[in-house]
Amino acid sequence: MIEEPGKTEAADAGEKPQKALTPEAQRALAEAEARRQKYRAAEAQLPKEIGGRGGKEPGRYGDWEVKGLASDF
Repeated sequence: MIEEPGKTEAADAGEKPQKALTPEAQRALAEAEARRQKYRAAEAQLPKEIGGRGGKEPGRYGDWEVKGLASDF
């Protein structure tokens, strides 16, 4: 098996350990992850659009963009 040249023990030894997060920061990260999972679950429940534009709903922020030109509505 060939080892990757960038993955060496010397490179790992030179890395600084990450700072410990405060309980508030850990809670905020956990809340953000919960929101992302809830959003992804809700998005998965939406019906698939047939023949529409690719990507996310363009009106989700209250404006519409076509070819780089945005209009508010």
